[in-house]
Amino acid sequence: MLVRAFNRAAGFNVITAADGAVGLRRAREESPVLVILDLMLPKMPGLEVCKILKGDSLTRHIPILMLTAKAEEIDRIVGLELGADDYVSKPFSPREVVLRAQAILRRGETPAETQSLVAGPIRIDGLRHHVSINGKVVHLTSLEYKLLRTLVQRRGRVQERDRLLSDVWGYESVIDTRTVDTHVRRLREKLGKAGDAIETVRGFGYR
Repeated sequence: MLVRAFNRAAGFNVITAADGAVGLRRAREESPVLVILDLMLPKMPGLEVCKILKGDSLTRHIPILMLTAKAEEIDRIVGLELGADDYVSKPFSPREVVLRAQAILRRGETPAETQSLVAGPIRIDGLRHHVSINGKVVHLTSLEYKLLRTLVQRRGRVQERDRLLSDVWGYESVIDTRTVDTHVRRLREKLGKAGDAIETVRGFGYR
């Protein structure tokens, strides 16, 4: 209730759902700009909801902010691997939830970069926000797309994790930098052999 009240006070039009099944239906019907997903939901676990949302062509573009228990690190990791954009650990301040939601939404407010980029077999279509490898489309979340585009634009230069958190996630290092590692690992998996081009620079980040 507090989270809903704070988000409404921040100017958001808030739609709520009492359980995972209802949440899925409402996400498909309403196409919200953001889903705040509590992993402890009745009827359907939050991770299952996340998996379905990111696997559905109607909802995979919707960013997800997870609410997790502080001790449930494995759930956070799995959620990020499934495509969630960020998480807040309980107990949390409703204000923090609002700030993180605003940070996620700011990522989509920057002017679209329409230039296409090519790196080996990887082609990034800036107009359609599509990524293909040897002509075959690879389905990425909006965050994975932005992460890949940033790395390709800056290829050859080491990108520290804190810098990626700021430029891709939209805020300074207020979350564990392992979040970056989780998303890079997931991105590599989706890119297959082409993902080997993303090099880990031990102790620093990626290039």
